[in-house]
Amino acid sequence: MSDSSQTQHNHQGGHHHGAHDHSHAGHSHTPKVNDTNLRRIGFAAVLTGLFMVVEVIGGVLSGSLALLADAGHMMTDFAALAMAWGAFQIAKRPANARLSFGYDRVAILAAFVNGLTLFAIAIWIVWEALQRLMSPGEVLAGTMLWVAAAGLAVNALVFWILMGADQHNLNVRGAVLHVLGDLLGSVAAIAAAIIILLTGWVLADPILSVLVAVLILRSAWVLIRDSAHVLLQGAPENLDMRAIEADLLKEIPELRRLEHLHVWSVTPERPILTLNAFIHPDQKIEPIAKRIKTRLRDAFHIDHATIDVMRDPN
Repeated sequence: MSDSSQTQHNHQGGHHHGAHDHSHAGHSHTPKVNDTNLRRIGFAAVLTGLFMVVEVIGGVLSGSLALLADAGHMMTDFAALAMAWGAFQIAKRPANARLSFGYDRVAILAAFVNGLTLFAIAIWIVWEALQRLMSPGEVLAGTMLWVAAAGLAVNALVFWILMGADQHNLNVRGAVLHVLGDLLGSVAAIAAAIIILLTGWVLADPILSVLVAVLILRSAWVLIRDSAHVLLQGAPENLDMRAIEADLLKEIPELRRLEHLHVWSVTPERPILTLNAFIHPDQKIEPIAKRIKTRLRDAFHIDHATIDVMRDPN
């Protein structure tokens, strides 16, 4: 993205401002949706949805909580992947007068909801496991083992598909975390089936299900934390406002001071910065504004910056 023209105007008290270069000529807010992300998310959703049905049937027939837990998690995976795919489709819409930054935040909302669904499914797994521990039931370990092994293969394929997408995208990260939870669920189901086949100890099924639930909770917390940080307009993790200020003052000696420096992001891939820069009254505004923007782009990869340069009379 590139910001466009700059103008100058006078304020009372002798301050001269360079109005920020934020007109929309030559500056598009139409999001760049990654077609690879869209294609891979869609394919992963189809695979996950189809095997979810298989795993539900296998869980009911075998009486395995681990399989049913994994099937329930796959159901949320399917919903999460479908939601992510839909969010990418919506994000392709261009910006308009009501949504000047476009629809990219839809993907962040989807990621936040995905994290909440992970929490919900983990709590359900723990509750069901407690019921099984108090009242164990029969488990057909042979059926459980075959279905879990097939689930592991499908989840590994989906995980490989998603790892080829953009891992900086929160929606993709959310989908990857969901599928990683499924992988762990399949491994737990296989381990439980083998233990039951060898020892007959049916409690291995709910115990390993709880272990998977704990791992899912950790993934859910990371996803909710990161997506909420974007929604609350927090500074991106890789951008330190103090470091940016120190760098600009060092690299551009004409700057006297900076004020109202704010850094946030529409999505993790689209950081935004605004600041007021004060310069010596004899300095020209437009060249310094351009140097600030160039430095922000080259040193911090910030393409969208709104810079207001003012002559400091003091």
